Amino acid sequence: MARTRSSGSSRRTSARARQQRKAVARRRAVALLIVFAGLILAASTLLPKVEDTVRQVTLPLKHEDIIRQQAADKDLDPALVAGVIYAESRFRDQTSHAGARGLMQITPQTAQEIANRSGATNFEQADLATPQVNIAYGTWYLRWLSERYGDNDALVLAAYNAGTGNVDKWIARDPGMKTDEIPFPETRHYVDNVLEARDDYRRTYRAELGL
Repeated sequence: MARTRSSGSSRRTSARARQQRKAVARRRAVALLIVFAGLILAASTLLPKVEDTVRQVTLPLKHEDIIRQQAADKDLDPALVAGVIYAESRFRDQTSHAGARGLMQITPQTAQEIANRSGATNFEQADLATPQVNIAYGTWYLRWLSERYGDNDALVLAAYNAGTGNVDKWIARDPGMKTDEIPFPETRHYVDNVLEARDDYRRTYRAELGL
């Protein structure tokens, strides 16, 4: 009889131990689920911020309200305007060695011509450091070039980079000149860069640019 009681007690002890192990396993599983759910929640919260930060580094966009307004006023593609700013300055206010200033890198001579043609009476060169003025002048020039070259974006961009004198000579020799036939490698590369950036801005910032 003593052995029977001992055997029964041992079985009960073993059963309790199994139950305890199962309970511990369930608690661990629940804890892991809670941690996993927390990680998913954190990732869903942080991922958009990380993606936005990466996007702003690789394809920055600032002053989109001014770009939208000026592009609409000049009947231009806002993504093209953003592409020009990206190629010219990466959306940083700066002055080049040649004296071109601001987001759209407008030279003093071109800025003065724009001021004269557009009827601006109080323009000063220092105004080009102001995003509103710089983008307004840059888009005015793009519209003027678009009218000159029949809304041909490649020729417009080539003239923005290399000047109308060079582009006029090129198309006089070859009226059907294609982008890859632009004589200046720097200008050819510039045109390709802006057109590629234009397409990227269309895909990435449709809402911000009002597309």
